Amino acid sequence: MNIPEKLRQLDAYPKTLEDFRIKTYGGALVTIISSIIMVSLFVSEVMDFLTPNIKEELFVDTSRGSKLKINLDIIIPSVSCDLLSLDAMDTTGEQQLHIEHNIFKRRLDLDGRPIEEPKKTEIADTKRTTEKTSAAENTTAVECGDCYGAASEDLGIKCCNTCDQVKEAYRVRKWAINDPAKFVQCKNDRSVEKLKHAFTEGCQIYGYMEVNRVGGSFHIAPGDSFSINHLHVHDVQPYSSSQFNLTHKIRHLSFGINIPGKTNPIDDSTTVATEGSMMFHHYIKIVPTTYMKLDGSILQTNQFSVTKHSRSVSLFSGDSGMPGIFFSYEMSPLMVKYTQTVRSIGHLLTNTCAIIGGTFTVASIFDAFLYHSVRAIQKKIELGKFS
Repeated sequence: MNIPEKLRQLDAYPKTLEDFRIKTYGGALVTIISSIIMVSLFVSEVMDFLTPNIKEELFVDTSRGSKLKINLDIIIPSVSCDLLSLDAMDTTGEQQLHIEHNIFKRRLDLDGRPIEEPKKTEIADTKRTTEKTSAAENTTAVECGDCYGAASEDLGIKCCNTCDQVKEAYRVRKWAINDPAKFVQCKNDRSVEKLKHAFTEGCQIYGYMEVNRVGGSFHIAPGDSFSINHLHVHDVQPYSSSQFNLTHKIRHLSFGINIPGKTNPIDDSTTVATEGSMMFHHYIKIVPTTYMKLDGSILQTNQFSVTKHSRSVSLFSGDSGMPGIFFSYEMSPLMVKYTQTVRSIGHLLTNTCAIIGGTFTVASIFDAFLYHSVRAIQKKIELGKFS
């Protein structure tokens, strides 16, 4: 036997003569079905190959960041924007009262339709307003307005030339202001006008704020906020706390930028106040997250989990606190890292061979079973034994 003949003996795929091959309708049907399955599985494998794989890692966070960005969009349908303030504080003792920069307040009617679009408040505008107020106070400094009984030499309260000075004097005295309109200084003050729309409008507060990257809290609560002896207080006069219906919808709340696969657990959630003077707490655990893309760029963001709690702060219940929507957050010491990776071409070829070979083998077995079953039935019919 020569070498070519020996080589032919190694053929693992012997062919039968064309004359001895039997082609059936059943075999044709199995071939069509198996071909469709093979093509479908191959396309699915190619799509999976082209989609980046996400590798997840968990390790101790050793990164340092100066600021934490908080994105929010919250609707309070029963309290006007003029009565609501957004404040933030952290464990370092820093407080941000009446946050307006990068925060918008959109007035809504009671049906949730916008009344007017908000105007962006810039830092320069705030400074300009402060300067104008100071200038106005300087021009009227020669006068000495009535403090309506709140003047005191011991407390350093002598004259009240503006509405804010009258309110401050009453605040220092810890007196309640039932009707600001009775003060001459407050006759043309905007604060008197805004009281008329306190509960006939709603408010949408949205935008973002930047805080220190440490544990802290922020809240939306009615009344003017201020700090007395390191105690954070909201002045809700002349209303009682039970008048505030703080039913709210959190349209969006996130920390940092959004990345693929990131979920925000309380987006589009609605919380209904069963009574007035409700205090809503959201306890948030923030997990720093790093997302590394295929092009080598790195995105820094945060994931979080949340636990909700609410209670009444009615004066009759004896509980301390004030009505509002409070968010307390703390940073996790662990970081999650997501890395985009691509599968190798060898992985694609291996799976493609498995798809074609496996489907072809299973189809061959099914075709053989179908063919021999039909032949057996036909023989029984020819012999008259089939019943």
